[in-house]
Amino acid sequence: MHIETSKATFYHEGKFPPSAIDYGRVLPSLLEATDALARYDQALRGMHDSTILLAPLRNQEAVLSSRMEGTFSTMDEIMQIEAQYADAGAETIGEVRSDAIETYLYQRALRTAQQEMAEGRPLTVSLLRSMHQQLLSFGRGAQKSPGSFKTEQNYIGERGNPWISFVPISPEKLDSGLEALFALIADKSRPILLRTALAHVEFEALHPFKDGNGRVGRMLITLMLWAEGAISAPHFYISRYFADQKPAYIEKMREVSAKDAWDEWCVFFFTAVKDQALHNLEAAGRIRALYEQMKPRFAEVLSSKWSVQALDFVFTYPVFYNNRFTNRAGIPVATAARFTRLLLDAGLLQTIQESSGRKSAIYRFEPLMELVRV
Repeated sequence: MHIETSKATFYHEGKFPPSAIDYGRVLPSLLEATDALARYDQALRGMHDSTILLAPLRNQEAVLSSRMEGTFSTMDEIMQIEAQYADAGAETIGEVRSDAIETYLYQRALRTAQQEMAEGRPLTVSLLRSMHQQLLSFGRGAQKSPGSFKTEQNYIGERGNPWISFVPISPEKLDSGLEALFALIADKSRPILLRTALAHVEFEALHPFKDGNGRVGRMLITLMLWAEGAISAPHFYISRYFADQKPAYIEKMREVSAKDAWDEWCVFFFTAVKDQALHNLEAAGRIRALYEQMKPRFAEVLSSKWSVQALDFVFTYPVFYNNRFTNRAGIPVATAARFTRLLLDAGLLQTIQESSGRKSAIYRFEPLMELVRV
């Protein structure tokens, strides 16, 4: 197909990082975003274990971020795939819809990056390539050079349309572009939210990979905020706002190159952080309230010293195979098997797949799923 670039915006050669930001213009929205993010982080710090309580939000982010790229799946699909394949390689995935596989790979790539950073791996070009490799490791993405930077010019436009809307940096200039990007990420003289705003739009403008740039770029937001201590745990996900405002999101990024509209982009980004932080604060509050509500209920139904372990497990894995619960919940196997029957009888679990032959049953903790479905 012929590529038509006469109407396209081209990468802002030599204009990153921007020589000046009008702080008088961006400061009000920056302060509001900083305050909202701090309130959300305070809620994280107040949780007994935010990793357990907010684990489903990572799947929510995967669904929404992938949906922005035309990949449609549901929370229930992704959590069922996670339940089945979390301990196996992606190559073992059987007859699963390609869209669902791609979304599952997104949440797995993000989770792996978070784990590696928690173990001391820095946020570098190498980590981004590792994330990309895992993101495109299986299915349709496997044919799009996973883990490798582009070697040919790429373009941004509507599928099936010969008209290109944006031309990213050329492959031969990508190394210097990435060097400037990571110099900006490390520049602690700028506020972390400003650096994150600039880094995200620059990454998307560089478009360093053949595919998957949007998804990796949105992961970068969470990882930057966490690495710099703006959030105490890696559970800030922003794709809901970007998905709701997709036309404006795309246009504001394009105008950075077309009109040097760095200030306008920053205001949009800070507004997104504020809105998403407040939304996440409400979501975290609802999840935490459900946890506290369920704690005495589980104690009553199970009548065991292991009731909290069982509760933590279903909050971390609200869709799960029974054999994973009996093997991984930190509860004696016979006790875990009895717990499943008790929770089913009490209506706290739902069966979504009966056991059959060598296949274990699959259960769903519906009270939590009702809070996090998108």
